Amino acid sequence: MRGLVRALVLSLIVACAAAGSAMAQGVPADYAPWEETAERAETALEEDRGNEDQLETLRAQIADYRAQFASTRDTERERVETVRSQLEALGTPPEEGSERPEIAERRRELERQLAEARAPVVAAEEAFTRANGLIGEIDQTLRERQAELLLSRGPSPVNPVHWPAALESLMTSVRLTLSLPDSPITSAEAREQLLSNLPLVIVLGTLGVLLLSRGHMVAEQSVNWLRKRTRRGTGVWRFLLSLGEIFLPLAGIFSIVAAAEVSGLLSERSLELLYGVPFWLGILLYLVWLAAQTFAAQDDEATLPIGRYRRREARYYTAFLGVLLILRRVRMALAELDGYDDATIAVLDFPLIVLACIVLFRLGQILSRATPDAPEPDDESGATQPPEGIMFRLRVARLLGRGTMAVAVLSPILAAAGYANITEALVFPAIRTLVLGATILVLLRFVSDLYALVTKQTVEETNSLVPVATGFILTLASLPALALIWGARVTDLTEIWAAFRAGFTLGDTRISPTNMLTFVLIFVIGYGMTRLLQGGLRSAVLPKTRIDLGGRNAIVSGIGYLGILLAALAAFAVAGINLSSLAIVAGALSVGIGFGLQNIVQNFVSGIILLIERPIGEGDWIEVNGHMGFVKAISVRSTRIETFDMFDVIVPNGDFISGTVTNYTRGKTIGRLIVPISVAYGTDTRKVERILMSIAREHPLVLMNPEPFIYFAGYENSALNFEIRVFLVDVLEILVVKTEMNHQIAERFAAEGIEIPFPQRDLWLRNPETLVGEGESAHRAFAGEGQGTRPMPRPHKRGSASSYGDPE
Repeated sequence: MRGLVRALVLSLIVACAAAGSAMAQGVPADYAPWEETAERAETALEEDRGNEDQLETLRAQIADYRAQFASTRDTERERVETVRSQLEALGTPPEEGSERPEIAERRRELERQLAEARAPVVAAEEAFTRANGLIGEIDQTLRERQAELLLSRGPSPVNPVHWPAALESLMTSVRLTLSLPDSPITSAEAREQLLSNLPLVIVLGTLGVLLLSRGHMVAEQSVNWLRKRTRRGTGVWRFLLSLGEIFLPLAGIFSIVAAAEVSGLLSERSLELLYGVPFWLGILLYLVWLAAQTFAAQDDEATLPIGRYRRREARYYTAFLGVLLILRRVRMALAELDGYDDATIAVLDFPLIVLACIVLFRLGQILSRATPDAPEPDDESGATQPPEGIMFRLRVARLLGRGTMAVAVLSPILAAAGYANITEALVFPAIRTLVLGATILVLLRFVSDLYALVTKQTVEETNSLVPVATGFILTLASLPALALIWGARVTDLTEIWAAFRAGFTLGDTRISPTNMLTFVLIFVIGYGMTRLLQGGLRSAVLPKTRIDLGGRNAIVSGIGYLGILLAALAAFAVAGINLSSLAIVAGALSVGIGFGLQNIVQNFVSGIILLIERPIGEGDWIEVNGHMGFVKAISVRSTRIETFDMFDVIVPNGDFISGTVTNYTRGKTIGRLIVPISVAYGTDTRKVERILMSIAREHPLVLMNPEPFIYFAGYENSALNFEIRVFLVDVLEILVVKTEMNHQIAERFAAEGIEIPFPQRDLWLRNPETLVGEGESAHRAFAGEGQGTRPMPRPHKRGSASSYGDPE
């Protein structure tokens, strides 16, 4: 919790620093006070004097000066660039001869202005460098002192010599805390005050006891009531109601503290300790609530889906850890009031550290062995593989668990050896890290529930990137808090922020976060306007024109690419990013594009040609490279085709330009259908033609212009071949029409007695007597006698039977 509070303080400091920097722009730097501050800092560093607070104060003053110097440098540098551009506009002085007097005079004037403008830049740059160096030296000194303090060895808590004094100090503190003020009842004034405030004391005390004893139960019952009526999005309301488990008891604690203060029965010392009780118990309530959310009994609510028994055990350990943290807070308050020595602090802290390490070790074991409890079986393979997001959480939990176990084993040993500072720097940051990680998981689940409430669909159903993006943002935002938890100073983070704000230099241009934010803002605005224009053209303007669907799509796509290009150029211009400084990089990239990315460039250019010439359009039925299907999308690199098997084929746009493409529906849906049919020899061909013509004319999708045509294709060994050749109104219905015609042909031919032939062959044996060998067995074999045999048919003479009809 302290780490989180420090993170909030850091955010306020950064905001104030940014506001101060903004106010400092345009304010000239005052070098006289700066020289005095710099000399004091140099003296303090040389003589190694001044405590941490004094050095921090001195560092903050130098950081303010550094911000002023940076602002002055950047402002005056713009003036220098302006004058230099004016000089460049005059051109290079001639080597021989003389230039015109007015140009020479103007050149001398601009050179004088350039020298004057450069002077503040040089002074600000020198002061900025000096301030930056002093800040670095102060930070180095503070880090060295911090490391020295961390590695210092104090009294050992396991030394029995220190135990009596520590126990005596603790008992004295407890006795002083529980003692009442002098004569609270015998004093008339005190009695009068107590009697006058008695109704308020009773009301506040009763309300506090009720909220403290029943508040958690009321909030929990509300959550359970809502859980029984679960529907999509109710996780948000469950989360909000569950916060009552923290705030209702906490309100009761504040009410009890207020009643104790109004009563006047407590001493000033007791009241001073009592004021810290809401904060201490708030830590316990938050840990209990966080454990209930992270290790919830319900599988669908637990943010860390490990085994049910392990989750229940983790909840108990977390609550016990909260009690230990409260006891340590009480010890710290007593040590501040009564001035404990180092030996007493070490002895009193040691049992708490040992118990905390035992709890951390058990929590680390639970996390390091984290496995999902009864995962859902996979639909295809039947394997019990949980989602990848859950597996990632479990892997992170195992890593944290192993680190926690290592801290829990090492810390008591260091504490027993007297390294109390190292122990404190390990145990309690480990606890805060676990709390921070659990908080991030709870916030992630809340975002997912909020997404389901707004969209009426879960994240899994939409395959959304919302949890991934939210997790990334939360993790990024938690890095400052994590750094503060593990010993980083606020000034360290402000220094990183200052370096980030200063940006980096690319060529002659300095890229800063302001430039980047401006670039992103302008580009997003341009991109949004482009999308709005595309939407208006697609839905309102283009449908009212005579342009076909492919042309509309080409116009909309072209405007999209043009709008994105213009938005990028406008963003570069407004952000002040000089594109000329990227010429060398662009030249180097052009070589790589020419060799390694030539196919991508070819497909990109081909996509532009497709959008301009429009040989194909979305919805067209095409065939390319052996793939046939409907065009679903045309992009600048490839075209997506959906085959008749409902598969997507991604075809590079270069294949459409360099290859052969068949477009069956470009600009029209009329297409020809050919239905082949064969009849037996001896059939009346004129009668077949009349039947086929009537079938073709009767179908509603057949055009009469061009008129249907029956083509007598010719003779084959087994049949007389005909073809129905018609043009259809909608060629996309070609399979339906062909199926219907085949049905009608079968029905009409059966009614008219027209035979559809099937292949048949006559077998003729030359010299069959040569197959008969000597002996009775050979004769029987030829005759087909014996088990499992069938007599061979009598061979026909050559040409004795027709290929169709009765084989006899």
